[in-house]
Amino acid sequence: MKKAVLCLLIVAFAIIVNAQTSEKKWGIGVGAGAYNLFEDKNKDVGFMPELYLGRYLSPRFDLMLHGNLGLWRPSVVSDVDIANVLLNLRFKLYNETRNFRPFLYAGPGILADNNESKLNFDAGLGAKYYIAPATALYAKAGYISAIKTAAHTDNFFQATAGIEFDFGKSKDSDGDGVSDKKDKCPNTPAGVAVDEKGCPKDSDGDGVADNIDDCPTVAGLTSLKGCPDKDKDGIADKDDACPDVAGLKALKGCPDSDGDGVADKDDKCPDTKKGMKVDASGCPADQDKDGVPDSEDDCPTVAGTKANRGCPEKQAEVAPVETKTVKIEPVYFDYDKSSYKGGEKAKVDKIISLLKQNKDYKVKIIGYTDNKGTDEYNMDLSKKRINTIANALTAGGINKDRISMEPRGKANPASSNDTEEGRALNRRIEVEVVK
Repeated sequence: MKKAVLCLLIVAFAIIVNAQTSEKKWGIGVGAGAYNLFEDKNKDVGFMPELYLGRYLSPRFDLMLHGNLGLWRPSVVSDVDIANVLLNLRFKLYNETRNFRPFLYAGPGILADNNESKLNFDAGLGAKYYIAPATALYAKAGYISAIKTAAHTDNFFQATAGIEFDFGKSKDSDGDGVSDKKDKCPNTPAGVAVDEKGCPKDSDGDGVADNIDDCPTVAGLTSLKGCPDKDKDGIADKDDACPDVAGLKALKGCPDSDGDGVADKDDKCPDTKKGMKVDASGCPADQDKDGVPDSEDDCPTVAGTKANRGCPEKQAEVAPVETKTVKIEPVYFDYDKSSYKGGEKAKVDKIISLLKQNKDYKVKIIGYTDNKGTDEYNMDLSKKRINTIANALTAGGINKDRISMEPRGKANPASSNDTEEGRALNRRIEVEVVK
């Protein structure tokens, strides 16, 4: 009988252990106490150790598989008086937020006594007190029904105290390291750091979780993804080029006092009239750089004078040199060049033809420049331009003895050097005919 009871206990425990789930809902308890027959007037008390395996079912119920042995009762010859395997339902009177948790229990079982085995049941009350998150001391007292025979019925009273250890892996659906039971945010995305409640961490306490907070170390606004906005212009300080003064989103948070589209910090003309077109520096646009704003410039693409509303002054035409009935026009050069313009070759050919037709004519070549550059440089450039014409004449068959030269640099301008048009007229060679 003893071996049968032992085998039954081993098989029952193995069945329950193999039925474990992923939740941390198991407890194993070891206790010792005393038992006695209700009908025993002599108070014949025996020793009763117990072992149980508990399974959490709900906040109010646990399922308990108990194994009890009645040992060393004085009136019993054998060391083992009874053996009892019970499947109890434990009803918890308090929820699991308290350390002290009283309970009621009851359930059916198999009792071995007096060389007989029969179904029985027990019932009682007790309490647990948690001394650690997974460790509790417990005590209970209850009734164990016995096997009824013709001679007697052994109904027992039991009192036990012991310790329970909870074990098993807690369920953690989102894998954040906080069990579902304690997790206030059970659907946290994978890889997101969480606090002790299982919710995404909020290091700066601004109500925006670190994983979606663009500024996780400084408190900010929910509307700006957790970033602050000191000037309250709706642009996060990290993106605000002017974080201390309210401004416009189009200008990265900087103000534009005159409304010209250029931020005050970059505006060199902060008082531009409303509606006036401006350049990148915030000043009135002036395409030809003549000092007259395009809005007031009648010739916005050609440099001119303020007196002439941005248009160039009309230049007096350079009078051609006449020899008899022949007009010799100036030969013009490009800026900083000693070679004449392509369209000027006809003028040079005309001079060669004149000299060939009039053998007694001589020519004086006078070279000029505009006012750009130093006097020394311009004098040298005018010499080079004279040599260009002189070489063209000799190459055309004109004897060197008939050619004289006079460089004058930037002297005697034919037009104003204040405009590009005037300077172009000053870059020239004039030819005087001498009989």
